[in-house]
Amino acid sequence: MIPMTLARIAQIVGGELHDVDDPCAEVTGTVEFDSREIADGGLFLALPGARVDGHDHAAAAVEAGAVAVLAARPVGVPAIVVSPTPSDVPSRAMALEYDADGSGAAVLAALAALARASVDGLVANGLTVVGVTGSAGKTSTKDLLAAVLRPLGSVVAPPGSFNNELGHPWTALRADADTRFLVLEMSARSRGHIASLANIAAPRIGVVLNVGTAHLGEFGSRDAIAAAKGELAESLPSAADGGVAILNADDPLVSAMASRTSARVVLVGQSESADVRATDVALDEKASARFTLTTPAGSVRVSLVVHGEHQIGNALAAAAVALECGADLEQVARALGVASAVSARRMDVRDGPHGVTVVNDSYNANPDSMRAALKALVSMARTGRGAARRSWAVLGEMGELGPESVVEHDAIGRFAVRLDVSRLIVVGTGRPSRAMHQGAVMEGSWGEESILVPDIKAAIALLEEEVEPGDLVLVKGSNSVGLWEVADALLAGSTEPKGSEATR
Repeated sequence: MIPMTLARIAQIVGGELHDVDDPCAEVTGTVEFDSREIADGGLFLALPGARVDGHDHAAAAVEAGAVAVLAARPVGVPAIVVSPTPSDVPSRAMALEYDADGSGAAVLAALAALARASVDGLVANGLTVVGVTGSAGKTSTKDLLAAVLRPLGSVVAPPGSFNNELGHPWTALRADADTRFLVLEMSARSRGHIASLANIAAPRIGVVLNVGTAHLGEFGSRDAIAAAKGELAESLPSAADGGVAILNADDPLVSAMASRTSARVVLVGQSESADVRATDVALDEKASARFTLTTPAGSVRVSLVVHGEHQIGNALAAAAVALECGADLEQVARALGVASAVSARRMDVRDGPHGVTVVNDSYNANPDSMRAALKALVSMARTGRGAARRSWAVLGEMGELGPESVVEHDAIGRFAVRLDVSRLIVVGTGRPSRAMHQGAVMEGSWGEESILVPDIKAAIALLEEEVEPGDLVLVKGSNSVGLWEVADALLAGSTEPKGSEATR
């Protein structure tokens, strides 16, 4: 963030100084909500929560080097104290749980105001803010964006999927005078959410990847999801002021957002209407794509190292942003050619010690990302010089689908059969898991190819009994299911494939 005095921060957030000897003392370090991460010159964010209250760690944060604490009440050390207002009452969109009086939301509102002031100052000195939204692929695209922009200057991007009311301003405050690009994920759990995030750190370039069925339970329909995602396009400055909307030409609900923005529109995709296109697409044995990147400025061949055909659209969006920011085609191709998955448990393809390839995509799941991962699994199994490999899909429940949950899980089970996945292990005892298993069984004469197991331990035991050297195993489910334990067991070697003795 821009260095600021405590007096200036109090003015920005509408707070009062408590136990502050020198109002002109400057915050020159980072803003942290974990007291263990505080360094000299930092500002500690005291968030009251259902399980842990940051106010209890205020003294430790100051002792560790914090100049002051941003808090909802006096804490006996230098602090900027903000009070709740009616508008601060937490909403259903909040990703964290706060106390009933709204004091946590008041601290978040103060954090947002501070981030806005800092980013506005940096934008005036040349910072470019890029916002990314979509039902699937935000995190992968954010990682690709950071890779293609880094040759042009210093980049700040969130770790993992840190894209909510806390993570968004926290990431924005990582940008400083040396930062040229600030890349931000923007999630939506209700109408107005993306507009609110855009108000915290106003993007000049906005990317809308797709409109799918993630959070269908919250919104009720894809049209309602499109209305929410389109808030990013609406938030952009006009074309005359440098605003650029990067929209997916292959998704009608996204391309239609061109009518909702005054920014200049750049369409990306594989359709002929796209300004930035992928042609001559091919996948290698690990489902990494090769294609010709075709733009108004010319064409270049691109070879990705990230996995899955769905990464083509993500790469096109990243390429379009980089070209808008001054990169040339060769720079873009080189950057995309070495950009690997940075965020954990997202299409992370690794070979285990016993000849089993593990595709760990267990961070989260929705129907669109499930289909993309299953297609990548089957592509990997079928592509290569030798015989087709056996493909295993270890799948858990997908959350936040509302009344459509059973239908969507049933559809994924059927989709796995249609793709000819060799074996399906569905983990869980709930109705959605049973629907996925039954969908697979009812789709065809699959018999024992689909197995329903009660928990992760049972899934690992089954793999230990039946997986063989050379097999491919996809592990995917919503984050709350914790299926990465299956991937970790395979990669650690605790799950030894049947027949591995012959390979020793």
